[in-house]
Amino acid sequence: MNSIADRYISKLKKAYYKAKGKAIWDHFESVKHGASQDDINELKADCPAIPEALIQLLHYVDGTYWRTYGDEDIAFTLLGSDLSKRDYYLLSSQQILENQGDAPYNFQDYLDGEYDGVDRDEKILKHAKDLDWLHFADCTNNGGTSQLYIDFSPSEKGKMGQIVRFLHDPNGFEVIADSFEAYLQMLMDNEFSFIREGYLE
Repeated sequence: MNSIADRYISKLKKAYYKAKGKAIWDHFESVKHGASQDDINELKADCPAIPEALIQLLHYVDGTYWRTYGDEDIAFTLLGSDLSKRDYYLLSSQQILENQGDAPYNFQDYLDGEYDGVDRDEKILKHAKDLDWLHFADCTNNGGTSQLYIDFSPSEKGKMGQIVRFLHDPNGFEVIADSFEAYLQMLMDNEFSFIREGYLE
């Protein structure tokens, strides 16, 4: 079956080729491998609600955030967001597991009033301690300005499994898609605006 993850990878490859990134993509495909079944099983056990489309991406490549494959470390742009010039690494299965439950700690100062001027989407809960988020992607500047999460604890106005984008400076939390599948579809509909000719060179 041609899943949304399969379609995403196929179209992303074409976008790399179109942006004169054929050599970059081909090298990536030659070194990467997918997550082991043991890692996938551990991830599913730890987070039973994890979307199947994310599992399928991890089956294809087990992370692109300074990930070691064989003798080589790769840092490869695989994802984007609603912001056209922000590109993201996919975290590995182990990185996702290690980061499980980090949102309440990471964002307590932002959501609990320590910082002024934090923009919070009304689809997100007000208090950091109540968050149940799965951290799956970091911005390619080593994650310093933006991260992406799957939200399993939405407010009454949100939807289970919605995608939250945290942006630093200006600080804000925005729901950018109702589901992981809708998130991948958004990136395809936007024609992978995060893959830019010149940026890849």
